[in-house]
Amino acid sequence: MKKTFLFLILTGLILSCQTSKNVASKNRDFTFITDSLNIDQQLEKYKLPGFSLVVFENYKMVYSNQFGVKSINSNEKIDENTAFSTASISKPITALLCFILEEKGLINLDNPIDNYLKRWHLPKSKFTENNSPTWKQFLNHTAGTSQGGFADYYEGDTIPTIKQSLLGQIPRYDKEIEFLFAPGTSFEYSGGGYVIIQMALEDTLNKSIAALAEEHIFAPLGLKNTTMIQPNENGFLSNVALVHDENEKVIRTGLPITPQVGASGMWSTPTDLAKISIEIQNALRNKNNKVISHSVAKKVTEVTALKDAVGGWSYGWQKSFGYNNYDWFSCNGSNTGVGGNILATMTDGNGVVYLANGEKPNRFPVMNQTRNKILKVMNWNKTSNDDIQEIPTSLKEKLIGTYDDFLYGQGMETKIVEKNNRLYIESPILEHFKGKNNNELVYLKNGSFKIIDYPNLLQFDFSKGKLNFVTLTRGELSTKVQIVNKEK
Repeated sequence: MKKTFLFLILTGLILSCQTSKNVASKNRDFTFITDSLNIDQQLEKYKLPGFSLVVFENYKMVYSNQFGVKSINSNEKIDENTAFSTASISKPITALLCFILEEKGLINLDNPIDNYLKRWHLPKSKFTENNSPTWKQFLNHTAGTSQGGFADYYEGDTIPTIKQSLLGQIPRYDKEIEFLFAPGTSFEYSGGGYVIIQMALEDTLNKSIAALAEEHIFAPLGLKNTTMIQPNENGFLSNVALVHDENEKVIRTGLPITPQVGASGMWSTPTDLAKISIEIQNALRNKNNKVISHSVAKKVTEVTALKDAVGGWSYGWQKSFGYNNYDWFSCNGSNTGVGGNILATMTDGNGVVYLANGEKPNRFPVMNQTRNKILKVMNWNKTSNDDIQEIPTSLKEKLIGTYDDFLYGQGMETKIVEKNNRLYIESPILEHFKGKNNNELVYLKNGSFKIIDYPNLLQFDFSKGKLNFVTLTRGELSTKVQIVNKEK
């Protein structure tokens, strides 16, 4: 009886804390975000025409603000319903669509994708003779295909078909898409792979990818300002932000046309993208989700590619970074004159979405400052349960040095340095995405290492007294990376 009574008290306290958190989040005044960001001054400083932002916490949107103009030529203000070209943020939505369609029994993502193609078939390759790539391998960029990204088109241009795109009959590519390695053995970011997915969907279901996304995702979620319809097609949105160059001038018509829709052709708002993110978050906890099932949410956000995969990748979503001890699913979108980001926690329902209609030098400083400020002022800090031990002096001495990038494989210098008797990682990539370059390397009692807020565990391998390899591990996945000392 006594145990039951104590259990009831404990349960009541937990529920009380959860209720208090919900009420606090609901009643909290979030105007401090505006004051801390100084976006208007940032737009002027970096010549960025416009910026749109949404913050969500505890599975609710708590802050939305828009700054600047849709077009520098008209000075019409961006509002909450102003859509931007989302570039590669299209990819995780295409992946989500595929998993929803699979759950409805319309496709099987474990099957070879070539079985679903009609207008064109995968080119013959020594890499695929006995290993025909599946849908999933295209979705997580492990199929091995080329064609990383694509140029935009505008009204007045000859718009290629996706078949012509795959055949390499477009300005950026002069040969057919090809396989670079055996499917499933490595990672190569491939926009062309997502064009193949688009073609397979359309050939199999006899509908455009835009119609499929509207039917199975956008309409059910009530997204009024999101579409995969292109600017040269009927039904395109009317309230949109135009793309701008580095000199804050509208690029041609300002409305990029992207026939490679599944890879980079979606238009949306931060509000609608936040709704999708929150729906995934709710589905992950299997509560309040209306369109996306718990099973689908788990599948699309799980890490399925680690080897050469820029820190980790799921199906469309990047799993490359950690912030504040949370596990995140994210996606960066970047096209000429426009870009943005979704960043959402796997638990607790927190995140941020922003889109900007300017070129990289104009938008990157504003985006990076916004992300880092939001992560700081929102105080999203998850308690770490890591069992840490002191690093022996002899081991520290072996680790300290300057190496090729062994975290993300991007060829940049990565340093292990000692400060105040602690080890830190210095990485240009971590500095860019996290706003700091002092990420502590801690030693766990199981013999592994962890970089604070980097998502993979590290196991260093020494032979003949020097560091030779590091094994990166995430869950059941691991990959061995050679360590190259840049000082010798």
